[in-house]
Amino acid sequence: MKKMRIYALIGASGTGKSHRASIVAMERNVEAIIDDGLLIIGGRIVAGYSAKRESTRVAAVKRAIFLDPHHALEVREAMNNLKLDAVLILGTSMNMIRHIVDALDLDFRVVTWISIETVSSREERSLAQKIRQEQGKHVIPALTMEVRKSFSGYLIDPLRFIFQRKGRSVVVEKSIVRPTYSGLGRFYISDTVITAIVTHAACQHPGVLSVYRVVIHSASAGLSISLQIDATSRVRLFEMLEDVQHHIHRAIEDMTALNVLVLDVETRHFFVPPSKVPDGTTLASALDDSFPKIEGGGQYATARIGRGR
Repeated sequence: MKKMRIYALIGASGTGKSHRASIVAMERNVEAIIDDGLLIIGGRIVAGYSAKRESTRVAAVKRAIFLDPHHALEVREAMNNLKLDAVLILGTSMNMIRHIVDALDLDFRVVTWISIETVSSREERSLAQKIRQEQGKHVIPALTMEVRKSFSGYLIDPLRFIFQRKGRSVVVEKSIVRPTYSGLGRFYISDTVITAIVTHAACQHPGVLSVYRVVIHSASAGLSISLQIDATSRVRLFEMLEDVQHHIHRAIEDMTALNVLVLDVETRHFFVPPSKVPDGTTLASALDDSFPKIEGGGQYATARIGRGR
């Protein structure tokens, strides 16, 4: 890896390092931040795995210093590919910074040290520690929409503020999370609750007559959902299915903070009121004119919401 400028922001846990990191980086023209196992550039998570997702404090420390060789390799390769000029590394001590620098094959001798005491007031540090101790909240110096991709099921709050830089206002966004290892405990949303939310959201749509099957697959990254519905014929079928998808997707993410990775909606039964069938036309021929067939003579339509939708 080529020589780059390396800055290290050090301070005790909970003193506001992650909160101040974006400003410190901007003031020194540093494009990349390494914080708790993540490589962050321009508010976007480029590589790594957050220590804040670990279940214990010990595991979180190991993650933050890149003890896992595969984790370290991923971040090293990303830094090499991006050809970074400078990086800001956050840590609680010089020893922690040394571990991170060694794991990422950087040069410890060129590190420029910045103490949290030099970039924040005593009152700001005291407030940060109080929030950490009483509420268990941590800051990630990345955009909330980026953090949500990696923190499915976590309650995430955006934090935006404006500061002056070279005579102009700069808006910085961060994200606030409460890690699993927080002493305040954790919450769990069962598949039964998610099924109820899916069913309720689907039935709110005028094109859905009923929901008769919901399958949930939960993973650390988010949810994969499949449901079958009975549909009315009052709206165009595929447009209706796509609208149902988006309605369910919004309901789940708004109510649970869980990421929806895949959402499949399938309909095999349609209700056509007699008044909708023209005189002299059979119900079967009316359906044939409106909907595509599938093997076995039924009527079928499916659509999918993929990652990132």
